[in-house]
Amino acid sequence: MEPPGITRSRRPFLAPLWLTFLIALVAAVMAFAAWHGATTTMVVLARPVEKDPGTIDDPPLSAEGEERAQRLAQMFAAGSSAGSLDAIYVSDERRAQQTAAPLAERLHRPPEVFKVADARAAAARALHEHAGGTVLVIGSAATLQQVLHELGVADATSTPGEEADVLYLVSIPSVGHTHVLRLKY
Repeated sequence: MEPPGITRSRRPFLAPLWLTFLIALVAAVMAFAAWHGATTTMVVLARPVEKDPGTIDDPPLSAEGEERAQRLAQMFAAGSSAGSLDAIYVSDERRAQQTAAPLAERLHRPPEVFKVADARAAAARALHEHAGGTVLVIGSAATLQQVLHELGVADATSTPGEEADVLYLVSIPSVGHTHVLRLKY
């Protein structure tokens, strides 16, 4: 009888360690890609000057409104391409279009005009077409309420108040929560 041969089977001792390292590496690469690809869309909301009581339904801009329109144009058209607007969305109200006119002229870019009733659709379109960019939306308080609701701002009922000289900066990250900043200009 022969003595039993010594049989050694190789046990994959390091395989679990290599597999764990490989999974961690793939997860880190995917997390970096997601972080690097995350974008933030900025939507700036502005209102034209309130109309005078007792005037026509869709009055033109007052002298104060023209002054604010020029100030808005100076704010967003000045400087280089860094921080520039990707698009201008304007409601079909006369004062809103006249507020956007000086800025559109300086940027050599026609504004996207939308009907007041389609404000939510215009906001969705702006988010879809200009993801990661900066968009200016000019409209009445009721129009901006609808836009804010579409942008996911939870307390949209109290945000655009009666003040026409206030800008609302809405930051919409692809990962995280929407933030609103109120600025008086």
